[in-house]
Amino acid sequence: MRSRTRISVFNARRLVAAGLFCIATGLHAQAVPDPVLAEIGQAKLYRSEYEAELEKLPADIRAGFANSAKRVNDLIARLVVQKALAAQAKSENLSDKPEYATRFRVETDRLLAQLRVTDIENQAGREFDARRAQFEARARELYLADSKKYATPEMVSASHILFDTRKHSKEEGQQLANAAYAKAVAGADFNQLAKGQSEDPSVAGNDGRLGYFARPEMDPAFAEAAFSLKQVGDISRPVLSSFGWHVIRLDGRRPAGTRSFDEVRDVILAEQRKKYIDDKRDAVLAAIRGDPSYKFNEQAVEALVIRIDPESQRRINEEAAKPRGTEANPK
Repeated sequence: MRSRTRISVFNARRLVAAGLFCIATGLHAQAVPDPVLAEIGQAKLYRSEYEAELEKLPADIRAGFANSAKRVNDLIARLVVQKALAAQAKSENLSDKPEYATRFRVETDRLLAQLRVTDIENQAGREFDARRAQFEARARELYLADSKKYATPEMVSASHILFDTRKHSKEEGQQLANAAYAKAVAGADFNQLAKGQSEDPSVAGNDGRLGYFARPEMDPAFAEAAFSLKQVGDISRPVLSSFGWHVIRLDGRRPAGTRSFDEVRDVILAEQRKKYIDDKRDAVLAAIRGDPSYKFNEQAVEALVIRIDPESQRRINEEAAKPRGTEANPK
């Protein structure tokens, strides 16, 4: 069991809960106090530091991170220990020791470079947002120039009951599907049938409902049967796909069309915003790479390269290619 000496789990959780409550209320960061979440000796972990660590996570993971008290508490425990170790390193001036000084400079440069890139991107984002009206006009031009890009195919929504041919013979699966079909056309609740009989693993969460899909998204045989149904509520006879025997009910149909500009405005603007930010960042990086003051110490760099004699390399390759067990018996 992990020891949390000197850390009051109860108090830490209470502080975390208070901090997360403030986040959830949507208060502006500068208007919210920056409480200490945990501490060890003189090392204190502030909520702002916890939030900065969260920012390093991918957005899809970060969104639900605080849903688990264990994740939150484990992260806080790790960060406060890290703070305590850093405090010890500072007190012992480890960054000035010859064996650590170079690494410290390299890591500091790496962080500063990342901060500079982040600052460039943030500034570019603010510039784009300040000129949103101008970019929205450009987005409309892009939409009109290539509206086919936003075409949507015909789609249907369906429910199904599956009998998996990995669990049954082809004949047995067909018999089960025929029985389910007979019950469905006789008036049984289709989704209740699916819930009780379907062998699709997703049925526990959707009662057989698949939602809307286009033809290419499904097995060809399944798609052909689903799109052949005419009226909402129509039920197909059993059809065999690469997954097994299906009974399919049509739940809805959407004709092919083109999304309106209002529907895709935000998508186009997001693409423009990303391109604007990328271009701004790449321009700064290109200017640095092309700086006329750039110097290359060819002699010093050449000394870093380890060159192997071609004949020696050939022998090494031949030895590596030999099957094991072909070496001469040393006895």
